[in-house]
Amino acid sequence: MTGMEPHDASPPPTGATTRPGFDTDLERGMRNRRRILGDAWVDRSIGNASAFTADFQAFITRYAWHEVWGRPGLDAKTRRLLVLVITTALGRWEEFELHCRAALAGGEPDTRLSPEELREALIQTAIYAGVPAANTAHAITARLLRELAAGDTPQAADFAAAVAPKSATAATHPGIGRPGRTAGPGPTIAYSLFEPRRPGNAGPAPRHIVLSHALGADRMMWDELAVALSERHHVLVYDHRGHGDSAAPTGPYTLEALADDAARVIDAALPAGTPVVFVGLSLGGMVAQTLALRQPHRVEALVLANTSARLPEGAGAVWAQRIASVEAGGLEAIADATLQRWFTPTFRAAQPATVARIRRRLVSQDAQGYIGCCHAVAGLDLEAGIGAIRCPTLVLAGSEDSGTPPALSEAIAAAITGATCRRLPTAHLSVIEQPDAFAKAVQDFLATLPPGS
Repeated sequence: MTGMEPHDASPPPTGATTRPGFDTDLERGMRNRRRILGDAWVDRSIGNASAFTADFQAFITRYAWHEVWGRPGLDAKTRRLLVLVITTALGRWEEFELHCRAALAGGEPDTRLSPEELREALIQTAIYAGVPAANTAHAITARLLRELAAGDTPQAADFAAAVAPKSATAATHPGIGRPGRTAGPGPTIAYSLFEPRRPGNAGPAPRHIVLSHALGADRMMWDELAVALSERHHVLVYDHRGHGDSAAPTGPYTLEALADDAARVIDAALPAGTPVVFVGLSLGGMVAQTLALRQPHRVEALVLANTSARLPEGAGAVWAQRIASVEAGGLEAIADATLQRWFTPTFRAAQPATVARIRRRLVSQDAQGYIGCCHAVAGLDLEAGIGAIRCPTLVLAGSEDSGTPPALSEAIAAAITGATCRRLPTAHLSVIEQPDAFAKAVQDFLATLPPGS
């Protein structure tokens, strides 16, 4: 739609008023137009209306800004994105610039787009409408961001961060992070680092968060949570030894060795001396507890999900049998039973493709590396010591988790001073089964941490 605004005094069409001098459709359209473009732009444009353009602009206000923008089927941000994508595809650059500026800094704050959202829309447009059009749109948007970064607005830091110098060769996929590998001594551990996408946001400084996965999984388990957290925080994910892209040295392994691996990853990926919020699920939670006990200066807070500090009675024999099954038949021998523990029947029925993908990851792991980590779990014996953990701790339990029943999580929370325990309606891989609830629990916990804790 054109930025030329109708004059408020334009006479309404016959039959369109509910009382003299008040055209409801025109007023609704003007309300929506101000909400999207902002009062300053609308007031300035109204002053440009003339006897020649007023009728056309009144028509646009009623049928575009009221009839279309006033419909409830799409939220205002989605409609903004559609306008920007379509005007890019059609090369309507004057209209694109108008709506791009308004999307970044005009209209009501809850309708605006972040530089990240705009960037992703233009990358999508490049695929479906062509690189030349997206290139022009990128150039216009970058110019607007530089102008807005120089202004005195709450978003100025975000705009400046969006146009800060960065080598194209240093760009990484924001959905998987920047990959890296540790150097010796010790086995090579593969990791990915997600940098904050909106570091200029007002609020506490970004934290450094480590995500440590379950036995038989890999860092891909954390993709959705890592993306959510890295909107604001530095997020480090890694593969345990014997898993994913990490080395698989001859076992057996110990939890102490796995905790030392985590420490080496932190040293390799983060600034020296950086304390982390360590989030571990299952095996990752055991590693988290071990690291917090062995090197407490590294851990400022813990999230321990679907994990334990001790083996339940009789579990030693279960682990010995699992090791024997993998030695005899590979990971296929235990895959189906594992998936039954990992997910509720409801989830397995509703998400068969997800379950199949995770099964493929499980059976593709290095069998000896898996066995090595099984030995580490079989040696779990932390219950007597975890009372020494002093950092803020959130414990997450799956209400239907047969592998680590909620009672084991509650025991951890009872042993660590100040720890809290929350239940999620899941089996063992809670971050996969209930990703939104898991993410909210973690983000709510992060919000309770004191600055620089």
